[in-house]
Amino acid sequence: MSVGPDRVLVVIGRTRHKMITAELQEAVKRGAKFIELRLDFLAKAVEFKRFTPVKQCPWVATLRRPSDGGRYPGTETERQTIIRQAIVSGAFEWVDLEHDIAKAIPRFGPVKRIVSYHNLNETPDNLEDLYADMLKLDGDVYKLAVMAQSPADVARVLRLQKAAPKPTVAFCMGDVGAPSRYLSLKYGAPFIYAAFNKERGIAPGLPSLEEFRTTYPVRSIDANTRVFGVAGDPVGQSLSPVLHNHVYRSMKLNAIYLPFRIPRGQFPQAVEEYGQIPVEGYSVTIPHKEAAAAIAREKDATVEQTGAANTLVRLPDGKFSAANTDYHAAIDSLREHVRGKTGSDGKPVQLSQCAVLVLGAGGAARAVCHALHKEGAHITIAARTPERAHALAEEVNCKTLDWHARHSVFFDVLINCTPVGMHPNVDESPVHVSVMKPGVTVFDTIYNPETTLMIREARARGCDTITGVDMFVRQAARQVELFTGQTPDLEAMRGIVRKALSPLTRALDTEETA
Repeated sequence: MSVGPDRVLVVIGRTRHKMITAELQEAVKRGAKFIELRLDFLAKAVEFKRFTPVKQCPWVATLRRPSDGGRYPGTETERQTIIRQAIVSGAFEWVDLEHDIAKAIPRFGPVKRIVSYHNLNETPDNLEDLYADMLKLDGDVYKLAVMAQSPADVARVLRLQKAAPKPTVAFCMGDVGAPSRYLSLKYGAPFIYAAFNKERGIAPGLPSLEEFRTTYPVRSIDANTRVFGVAGDPVGQSLSPVLHNHVYRSMKLNAIYLPFRIPRGQFPQAVEEYGQIPVEGYSVTIPHKEAAAAIAREKDATVEQTGAANTLVRLPDGKFSAANTDYHAAIDSLREHVRGKTGSDGKPVQLSQCAVLVLGAGGAARAVCHALHKEGAHITIAARTPERAHALAEEVNCKTLDWHARHSVFFDVLINCTPVGMHPNVDESPVHVSVMKPGVTVFDTIYNPETTLMIREARARGCDTITGVDMFVRQAARQVELFTGQTPDLEAMRGIVRKALSPLTRALDTEETA
């Protein structure tokens, strides 16, 4: 459905004319071909003539009132007067009109019209009726932007988008609604919105132009695009979308991998709702790994052992098969680390000889402990939730330790399976530096950041270290195999993750710049 001049509508909103002009120029340099000017952000009266000297692509004029998520402080009469001035100014090819004022502002000349509805609180019960009424108005594109409170809201809006009889951009705002922004393109939306500067807080969950450059291949999304994603709460800091989308592109697959934030307790219902897309495979993270195992019809041996799944693959009948790729990733990381090492007796180190202290009793810890148990390691579990620690210890026939006594036990290997130290809490460590002894192995399953405080302190104390990047890449590689049937390049995947974690990274060139 080709309506706008480009598939990405880049939104610019600043308080000063000078800054808008600067961002207009920079946005074009970064590949923007279609730009929305949020005139309601301006602190002073709009002066259209200050923008036109830098005009290099089609523009949309938007002057949003606070009730619709905008910032215009004046009266409604004043606002509509400025909108009319924008239409006749000759500076804009498009104008955005809220559905309740579209009749009051007639079409003028060649300026095209986006008739819009915004609700920053909810997805209203009468959304379908509201949309039907909007379609009676004089518009070229119809926009629905509502707040998702649950995956059911997302699924409902996507159904509306899929059945749209006229050019429509329908999506949910907020973290829960994030997938709908991209999936609207799969179902015929003419364009997707992107913030030039995400720090401006233009709209909840609005992705940035930079994210399309580094992560999401929005230009190639069509009706045949396969959909995969990471399901968890939270998922905003996950690097899985960066990694998987790059791998799919290198494989020349028409596929996209999205973040699905699913609140705790809503996993079964969410997966059912997203069956309409369908999502062909999920990477599953905190707090849904046990729920994922529970809903699977088919389970591999790792899931049967651990009771947790970090991977779901949709079967032809719509049900799921489950795997736990953390299991093999963790043990492969440890095996690779000890390969070639010798003990004090000069003999090769075996995991069966190692005393291992595992911190945590969640999904990652379950995979790690079951894998270590199979190797014959001597495991001790310390977790902040004693009940979970005891339950896991019974499964793998090992000892538990009170969380507050975790510094009192001897270990050859220390494995952190808690989120302590994960971005943004990078100044935290699950253990005091005093337990770090030269020669012991410290393994942190956290990968963002790769060099956690625990890893940094361990290296300073002469410990051997394994970072979460190795385990993350290994488990993701196996997920790619399960999703696509193709085997990715591990070294290339490590490079993608490390580049994405680098603060100097600007673009990983997923596709042509947006």
